[in-house]
Amino acid sequence: MKTFGSVSTEMEIQSPASEAWALYGAVGLTVITVPKYLAAVDIVEGDGGEGSIAKLTPLSGSPYYEKFTKVDDKHMVKETEITEGAFLDLGFTLYRIRFENIPTGKHTCITRTTIEWEIKEEYVANSTRVSILPSINIANDIEAYLLANKK
Repeated sequence: MKTFGSVSTEMEIQSPASEAWALYGAVGLTVITVPKYLAAVDIVEGDGGEGSIAKLTPLSGSPYYEKFTKVDDKHMVKETEITEGAFLDLGFTLYRIRFENIPTGKHTCITRTTIEWEIKEEYVANSTRVSILPSINIANDIEAYLLANKK
């Protein structure tokens, strides 16, 4: 038996959705996450688009792998799933992160992040390790980056 869960957050970004998407969309997020949150991000399969696999090396801890299961430039939606390591080593059978950029005006957008997971019943206590806080921090960092590098 498995337990399912999800957590989501929305943040208004003071930047056009297309500019925020340029960072969220493919591997542009590495500009923000390395070196603040990760030691390295390496694309080990593919070109950074849908179907690509990335090796993420945290500042501390073991590397893990994510597959870009959806990269939809038209609707500005990106989904990744951990395929090896990290949460999968803690009894999770699915750990998916979805980023959505929703235009709200000419110079603003909403960034919605959703984490969905499945975990084996015997490891359900580990579900408390799921946190949306890193996604909130990254959204704040993206907004700061975009404002500092305004075109």
